[in-house]
Amino acid sequence: MSAPSRRASGTTDDSGVLLLGAVSAVIALLGALWAVLHLAAIVEGAPAPPANPFDLVFGLIGGEVAWTTTATVLAVAAGVVLLLLATAGALLVARRRAQRARVDAAAAHMGRGRDIDGLRAPAATATSKRLGVATDAPGLPLARTVAGGALLYTGWEDVAVDIWGPRTGKTTSRAIPAILDAPGAVIATSNKRDLVDATRDPRAAFAAAATGDLAGGRVWVFDPQGIVDEAPSWWWNPLSYVTDEVKASQLADIFAAASRDPGARTDAYFDGAGRDLLANLLLAAAVAGRPLTDVYLWLSDTEDDEPVSLLRAAGYPLSAAAVSGVINSADKQRAGVYGTAQQIASFMTNRAAMAWVTPPTNTTIGANRSVGTNGGTSAAGWVGERGEQFDPAAFVRTAGTLYSLSKEGRGSAGPLVTALTVAVTEAAEDLAKTLPGGRLATPMVAVLDEAANVCRWRELPNLYSHYGSRGIVIMTILQSWSQGVDVWGREGMRKLWSAANIKVYGGGVSEVEFLTELSALIGEYERTATSTSSSRHGRSTSRSATREKVLDVADLAALSRGRAVVLASGSRPTLVRTLPWMTGPHAEAVTASIKAHDPAAARKIAQASTDATQAPAQAQVGA
Repeated sequence: MSAPSRRASGTTDDSGVLLLGAVSAVIALLGALWAVLHLAAIVEGAPAPPANPFDLVFGLIGGEVAWTTTATVLAVAAGVVLLLLATAGALLVARRRAQRARVDAAAAHMGRGRDIDGLRAPAATATSKRLGVATDAPGLPLARTVAGGALLYTGWEDVAVDIWGPRTGKTTSRAIPAILDAPGAVIATSNKRDLVDATRDPRAAFAAAATGDLAGGRVWVFDPQGIVDEAPSWWWNPLSYVTDEVKASQLADIFAAASRDPGARTDAYFDGAGRDLLANLLLAAAVAGRPLTDVYLWLSDTEDDEPVSLLRAAGYPLSAAAVSGVINSADKQRAGVYGTAQQIASFMTNRAAMAWVTPPTNTTIGANRSVGTNGGTSAAGWVGERGEQFDPAAFVRTAGTLYSLSKEGRGSAGPLVTALTVAVTEAAEDLAKTLPGGRLATPMVAVLDEAANVCRWRELPNLYSHYGSRGIVIMTILQSWSQGVDVWGREGMRKLWSAANIKVYGGGVSEVEFLTELSALIGEYERTATSTSSSRHGRSTSRSATREKVLDVADLAALSRGRAVVLASGSRPTLVRTLPWMTGPHAEAVTASIKAHDPAAARKIAQASTDATQAPAQAQVGA
């Protein structure tokens, strides 16, 4: 039963309501008449009329109490004042109703007060002090509750999963505010330019002010598919991630998971063999200081045994033997293995993307022989005459910002975006291990917007809760539950959802199975229905208690823009008002950044203004 049906269910005694209204009107009229006549007597200096309202009325009827011109003037004035007050009250009620969303009534049956203490500033601040976090902020502002207006926070040991349907405000209300409120390094993924244009200048200004050094607040935009038309003035070497055969295998797995369409069928033998071959070739290129493109060239020639020689020379005889075994296998077997590996590495044929991960002209390449090194400089660095190489280990020590952008579909640079995201988060984890408490003193925020499209990180569900304990605050934003199932499988998506101690649903999803489970998590409330019946023996009233869903599937599917449901560990689910950047403290800086970078700035800003005025009430973060 939907919310409108709940409001309509049950019966009420309409005659009783009318009677109460009539009595109230008579009392108000008597009071006004009493006040006018007594005030008129005071103004005219005449004897006071009877104090008893009924004596006063009967005196007027019988002519014993005179109705004067002064009383008429005062009555008219009082009528005008009452009319103005009634109009103002009606406007206020109409405005408040316009600010309320259809589902706001459900907030009374959801978490509030002590039910959500763990998400409020006192608890978040206490946790921050316990962890020794080097920031005064209790966490990332999350939303305000509809019931009570309490400001909720994502704490510095929390990780979140957000599910928001298309055009429901996930970027304006979640991704952008999280980036702007981050106290240290930020990594963000997306398939659109909105995120970069809105936050790059405020982030650069914040970091420069925090560090006193513009270099410490550098903004890095990894744009291999030209989403924001960023020129490749720097590059990142994916092979710097490969410090041994284990890392090579992990990088091959990342490329494989990110390069295939969701649900693509794979061969049980050739898939594993192809990934193993790719891993060994990645290792060969890394130890020899070769660019990533050489890996694809080796895959294009099934008889090229140069990688075998490179691996043997670098002290990897088993990896060399594995590659040699594939080269010397039967023709069909060799073709199948190489063909599978080549499909995984097909993104390497994108010349524009490769410009971001290979050295510029007139650059020498240093071989990667610093196995296991995760220090402040890259293990395998390009030593160039121009440009700069991005170093994940150095980046996580700064207050910089890294945006990784990619489109979905054929030719996607998603494998590179995923690999870069993994490299940065693992570098942050390695740094955290060396610090007191095993966590970053200044938390790093990772906003994985459009994660199912551009950052298909297969191992993410297994690592999710661990990153929170390292001071790496990750927010994975999906458009639907099924998106996550496509990437991680049914059980993997459930694992990711369960591992997140902050879950946010922002509406716009029509998947009945997911919404049914979400409705069950939100719970039920007890509703008392009153009915009145009449007979020749008189009237009788009966009351019955029924249990109803607080928010059913229909309510959740039609959740109003500007509203979201927050489910957090140890707290009851609560209905919240979102905090879009347009109503927050960074609105002016974001607007200026959009104007400076977005070709369609006027339209974007106008749309943001429209969204802010049309959505139900959204309180400011600092209010």
